[in-house]
Amino acid sequence: MSATVSSRQPLDPAAPARATPRGEKGRGRAGRQLHGGKITYAVLILFTVGSLFPLVWTAIAASRTNTRLAQTPPPLWFGGNLFNNLDKAWNGANMGTALLNTTVVAGTVAASTVLFSTIAGFAFAKLRFRFKNILLMLTIGTMMVPPQLSVVPLYMMVAKLEWTDQLQAVIVPTLVSAFGVFFMRQYLSQALPTELIEAARMDGASSLRIIWHVVFPAARPAMAVLGMLTFVQSWNDFFWPFIALTQNGNPTMQVALTGLSRGYTPDQSLIMAGALLGTLPLLIAFVLFGKQIVGGIMQGAVKG
Repeated sequence: MSATVSSRQPLDPAAPARATPRGEKGRGRAGRQLHGGKITYAVLILFTVGSLFPLVWTAIAASRTNTRLAQTPPPLWFGGNLFNNLDKAWNGANMGTALLNTTVVAGTVAASTVLFSTIAGFAFAKLRFRFKNILLMLTIGTMMVPPQLSVVPLYMMVAKLEWTDQLQAVIVPTLVSAFGVFFMRQYLSQALPTELIEAARMDGASSLRIIWHVVFPAARPAMAVLGMLTFVQSWNDFFWPFIALTQNGNPTMQVALTGLSRGYTPDQSLIMAGALLGTLPLLIAFVLFGKQIVGGIMQGAVKG
């Protein structure tokens, strides 16, 4: 036993580190970037192609004629009628007014939802008041009610206020969402230290100043995510705008698209052209602000 112990070499802190075997490459020290293999890239390419296929197919169908789309096999490449169909869809479905209305509705709903949800989420997460848990449960419980149940009383209220075919009929009922309140409450309960709020109060800051200078900066990543989700949902909303608005009066983008599917045999290429017009603004917005949105998501993911 003594011979075995004496044969061991003492540990030397100054000794060079052992070389990492080739099989351990990518397990990694802190700060080293991990690299995927060929299978990883193949799977990612497959999912990317699958995700882009509906958009590419919409553009292909928009560039063809209705007769060609009805043939078998369907076309797999672009035709020469894209701009002609886009022009017909733009002029035939009141797309200019619809695009402006949808931008106003989606932008207002997203901004108000982020603002009110952040303030309410902060109250539920960090403030103490009576019946807080009961009110939170009631707020979450509204998410379980199907929206179809509220259509009749909501329409009666809109008609009584004489808001029919006006944008406020679509904006006001969606100024805040229960999901947004719950989402911001969950985020702020972890990302916003209570000591920071107490320090601000000791410095004499009012509640509004705390919300502006403490809560909003801490909640910025979650606000960016909630704003993006709310904007896309409001842009694509069809059910309630179709009831409250008309296609010829004051439509949103999704309501205006219904004007392209009228007739005994709807022109599918024209419908696809209108759908492409309704999707392009979202793609442009993501290209312009995608870096900030993804950066906000990653900042919130590593916040601790």
